[in-house]
Amino acid sequence: MGGWRRLLLAVVCGVAVASIYAAQPVLEPMGRDLGVSAALAGWIVAAGQVGYLAGLVLLVPLGDVVDRRRLIAVHLALTAGGMILTASASAAWVAFAGLAAAGVFAVVVQTTVAYAASVSPPAERGRNIGVVTSGVVVGILGARVVTGALAQLWGWRSVYAVLAVLSLGLAALVLVVLPSEGRTNRTTGYGPAVVSLGGLFGQRLFLTRGLIAFFLFASFGTLWSGLSLPLADPPWQLSESQIGLFGIAGLAGALGAARAGRWADAGRAAPVTGLALGLLILSWAAIAQLSWSLWPLVVGIVVLDFAVQAVHVSNQHLLTAAHPDRTSSVIGGYMVFYSLGSALGAVATTAVFTAHGWAGSSLLGAGFAACALAVWATGRRHHGAGQAVRTSSATAWSVT
Repeated sequence: MGGWRRLLLAVVCGVAVASIYAAQPVLEPMGRDLGVSAALAGWIVAAGQVGYLAGLVLLVPLGDVVDRRRLIAVHLALTAGGMILTASASAAWVAFAGLAAAGVFAVVVQTTVAYAASVSPPAERGRNIGVVTSGVVVGILGARVVTGALAQLWGWRSVYAVLAVLSLGLAALVLVVLPSEGRTNRTTGYGPAVVSLGGLFGQRLFLTRGLIAFFLFASFGTLWSGLSLPLADPPWQLSESQIGLFGIAGLAGALGAARAGRWADAGRAAPVTGLALGLLILSWAAIAQLSWSLWPLVVGIVVLDFAVQAVHVSNQHLLTAAHPDRTSSVIGGYMVFYSLGSALGAVATTAVFTAHGWAGSSLLGAGFAACALAVWATGRRHHGAGQAVRTSSATAWSVT
């Protein structure tokens, strides 16, 4: 897969995921315009996550049944429909419906990653997943910069109008530029694909990596869904465009972890995960200083997003390597944990901030990160015990 095709797939991921997270830096004006209180503003982001969760279960398995290239184009077009509905909303429930609809079809991200994995040689799978997945982080964090600037100039509705246009343009480009996969090992039908998705939840590797993702993105969501609230309040009182600039720091950290795919190809996914989760916990010590200084916040954001991207790429590499015949289903199932964790972080951080301030939100984010590290350590211990048992059995067999 050429570099320009990787770039196109990364852009598809970025635009699709931006449709879910674009509300983060404009929660305050968007909530005010739609009549949603500050304590409940997190549900604006969570609405997209709820739709995303439904799409992961119902739509992502289609990638193992039909041509993924055409599926990517269709989902991008339908995501644009949700954005148009949100941009034109005159009441909160209409905006929630538009965000949820866009979230359902934003699972095009997982179909895109599965496409990249399926057309990649095994030795380059981690590298290609890393590049394409970087588009997700660029969409989440880079959109904060663009969203803030657009909202400052033309209001929050302009953000969703621009995303709709970009989604439609990419849908056409995908059909013209990307080749069909030419797969011969597709699942026999949609029903078996959905059933196989459910069966993954009983496998230790899948469950361990899924739980890590759940707490990882709960911590991530705690920061990015709540950050605009303290920055808009005294003593900082920053504008939407100024708040959006903090996405640049996150972007720098996430892109710094671009080599995580190469580390995974070299067999270092497990230790990289543990190290990155340790850094995630430490990042919250700096982020908690927001009330006194913005510089520690910037450092904390860089470290946090580096850690999140490194773990996320490592997780997906391990899972797609373990299930090469159903990459769409395994990525979709894994992202169920991602979606639930992101929604929990979004809802919890706004509620905790209202009651306990940014110190409470910081403690919440660090707690989620500690839970992810505990899951990783438990998984490593079980893996080590399993290897010891297999080695012991093999030795006993050779002796007898």
